[in-house]
Amino acid sequence: MKFIADLHIHSKYSRATSKDMILEEIDRWADDKGILVMGTGDFTHPQWFNEIKEKLEPAEAGLFKLKTQYKKKTLKDTLSETRFLLTSEISSIYSKLSAKTGEKKTHRIHNLVFAPDIKTVESINSQLSLIGNLKSDGRPILGLDAEKLAKIVFDINPDVAVIPAHAWTPWFSVFGSMSGFDSIEECFGEQAKHIFAIETGLSSDPAMNRRLSKLDNISLISNSDCHSLQKIGREVNIFDTELSYQGIIEAIKSRDPKKFLATIEFFPEEGKYHYDGHRNCEIVFSPEETKKHKNICPKCGKKLTVGVMNRVDELADRSVDYQDKNSVPFHSLIPLSEIIAESFGVGPSSKKVVEEYQNLIKKLGNELDILLEISEEKIKSVADPRVAEGIKRVRNGKVKIRPGYDGEYGEISIFSDNERKKLEPQKPLF
Repeated sequence: MKFIADLHIHSKYSRATSKDMILEEIDRWADDKGILVMGTGDFTHPQWFNEIKEKLEPAEAGLFKLKTQYKKKTLKDTLSETRFLLTSEISSIYSKLSAKTGEKKTHRIHNLVFAPDIKTVESINSQLSLIGNLKSDGRPILGLDAEKLAKIVFDINPDVAVIPAHAWTPWFSVFGSMSGFDSIEECFGEQAKHIFAIETGLSSDPAMNRRLSKLDNISLISNSDCHSLQKIGREVNIFDTELSYQGIIEAIKSRDPKKFLATIEFFPEEGKYHYDGHRNCEIVFSPEETKKHKNICPKCGKKLTVGVMNRVDELADRSVDYQDKNSVPFHSLIPLSEIIAESFGVGPSSKKVVEEYQNLIKKLGNELDILLEISEEKIKSVADPRVAEGIKRVRNGKVKIRPGYDGEYGEISIFSDNERKKLEPQKPLF
C-alpha cells in the first residue's frame, strides 16, 4: 500500500508549540496535507499520553486512529483516515570523555523513539520518570547518555526504534558542530548496532548525507518536526509497504526503493542552520568564507555558529557531486502556503494566502498531490496564475534561496517584482 508518513511532530505540551497541536486538529490537517500516518509526538509527557490513550483506538498492528467522537471535518468536508504511530523526541544533555582527546565534552543530543504499543510506552515512561521530570516539557530534557537511553528502551522492547533527530543541527544532534560526535558509534557505543536510521533535518538533504561512506548502511528519513499545524508535512516519507508499525520499520530498515519510495525535503538552503554565521551580527558565511575568517565573527570577535553544510564538508569522505544510484530518491519542495505567499508578495499567514490555500485544497484534493502529482493544466484551471506558475517553478527547481544560518530560516525567491506583476490577473475596467 502506498502512503505518506510524517513521524516527528510536537504536541501543545512542548515549548514554543501552538496550542492548536491537539490530536483532533492533527488528524484532519494530515488529511488535507495528503499524509496517512502521523507520529503522535511527545508520548513521554503524562498529560499528552493520557490524551493519546483517551482519544485514540487501535487500528492496524502498531497503529492507532482517532475515535469517531473526536473527529472534525477536513477542508474537503470529509472525515480523515489518519493513522498515528507512537513517537517521542528526547533531549539528552550530558558530559562524556572524548575517546580522541581524553577531554570531557558536553553533548546535547536529540533522539526520536518509536514504540509499537501502549504497554511499551508505559514502561519507557516509568523508567525515564526515575531519571528526570517528564512533566516539564513535551520533549523532556534528561541528563542521560544517548547510549544509556538506547539500552533502556531496547531492554524494554527490542522492537522500539531509536533514530537520531535532525542529525546535523549544530546545537542538538548526533553530528552537531557545537555538541555532537563524529560518528554514530562514538555516540551510541555498544548500542550503535541497533541504530538503523537518522533523520536528515531541514538543513540537510540525502545527497549531503551520502557524502559520508560511514552512513552507507544507515537509512535516511525526513519528517516535519513541526510545532504548528501549518508546518505538518514540510518533510515526509513515501512508503509502499504494509500499513503497520512493523511494515514501516522494515521499509525504513531495508532501504528498498520498492518499499521506501522517496522522501520529500526542504531545499536544505531554506533550513535554519544551512550556512555558518552570527544572527545577532547579521553575518552569514559559506564554509569557504568561514575558513578565511578562522571561524571568528568579524563584527564581535566570537566564534561563529558552524552550520550543516560546513559540518558535512568536515566529516565527508566523498565529493560534493557523489551520487549513490542505489539510495532512496528524494524530492525538494517548498510548502504550498510559502509558494502562495511568495507568489502574492505577502506573508504566509496573511488572509489572502489562507483563502487561496483553502481554495486549492477544496478543489484539488490535498497539498502534496498539488505539489507533486496534479497536472499543470488542472492547477491553472483553479489557481491564481501567479500561484500556478510558482508551483511549476518549484517543481523544476527554479528558485533562489538566501541560505539560512544560526537559527534564521533561508529566504525564498521564486519571482522578481516585475515577473509577479506581469502574472497578476487583470482587473476588469467596469
